[in-house]
Amino acid sequence: MVANGSLSGAVIAVAGAGGPAGHATLVRLAEAGAVVVGADNNPERLAEAVDAARYARGGATVTGETVDLLDLQSTRDWAARIEKDHGRVDGLVHLVGGWRGSANFAETDLADWDLLEKLLVRTVQHTSLAFFDALQRSDRGRYVLTSAAGTAKPTAGNAAYAAAKAAAEAWTLAMADGFRKAGATEGAEGPSSAAAILVVKALVHDAMRAERPNAKFAGFTDVKDLAEAIEGVWSKSAAEVNGNRLWLTEKP
Repeated sequence: MVANGSLSGAVIAVAGAGGPAGHATLVRLAEAGAVVVGADNNPERLAEAVDAARYARGGATVTGETVDLLDLQSTRDWAARIEKDHGRVDGLVHLVGGWRGSANFAETDLADWDLLEKLLVRTVQHTSLAFFDALQRSDRGRYVLTSAAGTAKPTAGNAAYAAAKAAAEAWTLAMADGFRKAGATEGAEGPSSAAAILVVKALVHDAMRAERPNAKFAGFTDVKDLAEAIEGVWSKSAAEVNGNRLWLTEKP
């Protein structure tokens, strides 16, 4: 039996669960008492993350599924299975990442854009569309996107990355407006569901520190701190977080 936690009874899906940030997030959400359903395109990494989350909190319900988030119907089917199996969906945490850059603006390779548009934009479009209705039905639905501070002040060699992140943010803010407008018909209390953006400079984890023991990683956010901030999105009201960028680093 899992003891009650801050997210006891919540059902939360995590897209991109197999990476370091996903690993930390699965653990944190499981420790908080949530039922956690992870998805990744790498079954081995996903299995490791699921096992770690189960181990971190004995009795936690943590499952994983290989899902093609570049296919809208597959993503919709995943959302439908979660709601059917668990009766509700209270969150989608979007951690699908990727980076490509160049030495300068003139050397930007548009093949980088082709890749990043799929990883950083298309997966956001698919998960948001697939989960919107279920999250709106929840009494504490949250869609959480992780973004980068560089989006607000793009550098010459990061044109493709910053543009993709900016598009993902705009899409998420449109989803937030959808929640706001739906909540306007629910009475004075407003919406119970929200879409929020957590902004970091970059992420760091233990393996990176081990590989570069002399690096400072100034301004970077540890994946464990990101996971804590993700959990914290549910501790705030929908009105506090809906359509907002929540900064975990200094604004540029």
